[in-house]
Amino acid sequence: MDATLPGSRLVLVVDDDPRVRTVVTWQLEAEGFRVTEAADGRRALEAIERDRLDLVILDLALPGVGGLDVLRRLRDGEHAGLPVIVLSGRSGETDRIVGLDLGADDYLVKPFSPGEL
Repeated sequence: MDATLPGSRLVLVVDDDPRVRTVVTWQLEAEGFRVTEAADGRRALEAIERDRLDLVILDLALPGVGGLDVLRRLRDGEHAGLPVIVLSGRSGETDRIVGLDLGADDYLVKPFSPGEL
C-alpha cells in the first residue's frame, strides 16, 4: 500500500484550451494534487523530461507535436510506465481504440464531468 499523500503527487495537464486546463487543474488541486500545465506537445515533452510526474492528462489535438505523438514518445522512452489519461474531444470508437492501443491508461471524452475525471 502506497502511503504517499495525494498532495505529493504531481500531475501534468496538457491541453491547448486554457479553460480546460483551468477546470482540470482546479479539480485536481481541490483533491490535493500538485499540477503543472503545458499548452502544446513540445512543452509537454519538456515537462515529462524535467519533472518527476505521477500522471499525465493529455489532449490529442495539440498544436505542433500532437497528443498521439507525445503518447508514442512517452511509451517508447524511459518514462514508459508513467500513467496517461487521454482527455479528448475525439469521441469516435476508432479514436478511443487508437489512444488505448498506443498505451493510454484511460480515455475520457470532452465534454467531461470533473467528478468523472
